[in-house]
Amino acid sequence: MPDCIFCKMAAGDIKPDIVYEDEKVLAFHDIEPQAPVHVLLIPKRHIVNLNDLDDAELAGHLLQTAARVAAQLGVAESGYRTLMNSNRDGGQSVYHLHVHLLAGRRLAWPPG
Repeated sequence: MPDCIFCKMAAGDIKPDIVYEDEKVLAFHDIEPQAPVHVLLIPKRHIVNLNDLDDAELAGHLLQTAARVAAQLGVAESGYRTLMNSNRDGGQSVYHLHVHLLAGRRLAWPPG
């Protein structure tokens, strides 16, 4: 998608603050963090949101990568939250599937 900011990041046209990268996933610090640790994990191929995710292997890889990144950043043991927003009422603002990894403080429940 030529106008998708996350596709531009995955292609290397825009340089985010990268935490992790492999052939399928890019993880980077959110530019508007909602917690002391706020990382976004995106698939490198354009998928609009969870409604369009039809690749179980990629879904598992995203979640396993989130756990790996949490360990890399030293927050796996104290705890972290992962979440995905889908469409307007779900709070999605960038229409490219992404997983939020939030940590670094006690997170409230319920969210939102």
